[in-house]
Amino acid sequence: MAVLAAAGISAATLGTAHAAVTFRPTAGGSVHTTTTPQPQGHSTDFVPSVANPTTAIAEELAAATATGKSATLPQAQNRAAAAAATAGGRITRNEALARARSWIDQNVPYSQSAYWTDSNGTYRQDCSGFVSMAWNLPSSGANNYGETTQTLPNVATKLGSYDDLKPGDMIDNISSHVVLFTGWADSGHTVANIMEEAHPGTVARTATYTRSSLNAGGFQPYRYNNIVDDAPVPSVQGSAVTATAIGKQAHLDIIGSDGQLWSTDGDYGAGTWSGKWAPLGGSGLKSLTSVVVGNSTQFFAVGSTGRVFTMGADYTTGQWSGGWVEVPGGAGGATAITAVSLNNQVHLNIIGSDGQLWSTDGDYGAGTWSGKWAPLGGSGLKSLTSAVVGNTNQLFAVGSTGRVFTMGADYTTGQWSGGWVEVPGGAGGATAITAVSLNNQVHLNIIGSDGQLWSTDGDYGAGTWSGKWAPLGGSGLKSLTSAVVGNTNQLFAVGSTGRVFTMGADYTTGQWSGGWVEVPGGAVATTN
Repeated sequence: MAVLAAAGISAATLGTAHAAVTFRPTAGGSVHTTTTPQPQGHSTDFVPSVANPTTAIAEELAAATATGKSATLPQAQNRAAAAAATAGGRITRNEALARARSWIDQNVPYSQSAYWTDSNGTYRQDCSGFVSMAWNLPSSGANNYGETTQTLPNVATKLGSYDDLKPGDMIDNISSHVVLFTGWADSGHTVANIMEEAHPGTVARTATYTRSSLNAGGFQPYRYNNIVDDAPVPSVQGSAVTATAIGKQAHLDIIGSDGQLWSTDGDYGAGTWSGKWAPLGGSGLKSLTSVVVGNSTQFFAVGSTGRVFTMGADYTTGQWSGGWVEVPGGAGGATAITAVSLNNQVHLNIIGSDGQLWSTDGDYGAGTWSGKWAPLGGSGLKSLTSAVVGNTNQLFAVGSTGRVFTMGADYTTGQWSGGWVEVPGGAGGATAITAVSLNNQVHLNIIGSDGQLWSTDGDYGAGTWSGKWAPLGGSGLKSLTSAVVGNTNQLFAVGSTGRVFTMGADYTTGQWSGGWVEVPGGAVATTN
């Protein structure tokens, strides 16, 4: 925490009730664990007023109240009382998911005869209490601190199909169990990602349910009457996170909430991270990229006025260069940046203040830059990435409507392709983009308008694209980068609260890792 404190990032800033990323579980109904901060709430036993407070019908609860059997809250805590004052009002989907995630982060244990008190209020620790808490429903002794599987539909509307579900909706079998829906694990809507309090002996968790098991179990889709969609995710120009890999070592860097560069390292050979973030200077940084040149990582950043700066880390000597220096050429007004390296040559590209692509080159063998920026076309570009395929620099950009385009520079012939063309698949609403290349295959990923990760692939040997975008999970993602480690594409994303997460695709086995997990160290990156 000392490193974070030096940057003005406090423990309070980090928080525990965050909704940075919804994990993408693997198919087959598996359960996934998360990193657990220190609990922020506490559990209290109580005597329910009915035999089964999880599935009781409204008449049972009313009868218990009429005979004076309502459960009694021994002493209301101030924060629970404050939460109760706003209960039952309008709530956004991200707010509901954040409340649910907070119980998962705290490992709240399942119980029908205990309630959990924290900043969300006081709620029974079973499945229906969990959904009641996520939706911020009124809670008191009269309903045993949360609605039941039978009474939750009274505040919700039944949907026509599972396909109508959105994150924050519920899937309920009124006779037995209810879960909170967080998204689909696949484009065919055959596996649902959910959050739940499952049964005695478990804690609040994420899991997957197959569509067939939901149908067979008599589960129905519902939407809380007071839930509303979140405002559209603003377009993120540039990236607040960047990564490179040398051998099995990943070097991960972010723009912190204080506007400077922070760095951490992961050893994928040993399967460990350093567990700490080191401050590396700068102020007012807005966009970031990095590239390997020899055994060095060269960083490039857009400053507060849109000017472009660079610094480097030499992993042979263990030395950093003497701080940020401006890239020659006098660029100004840049909004996003990307770089690739070919034979000691760095090809650096930015989106200018005019929304088009600009390019300059640095010869790290000779220690010189071209000293000029050349315009390369486009308009309304918002986000930018690039990848080396053979001797070609393939650039990918998000346009003004969120569609994804590409163009390339062939450094064998010295020719650029004939302008921007759209990547097949019809993506729209993208807010951030990253790409890696492996064996003439480009693996292109975006953050969609829904805040989750989407992926497509291009075979530059065959000259074809898959022509479709596959959803890969997450919610509220803000910034994105990727790096090749061995035969694996490691993705890194900044979530809605600035925390940094990772997941990987192993192209030897064809398997994705089990979902997003937080990079150790508790960093908070900028989300602006």
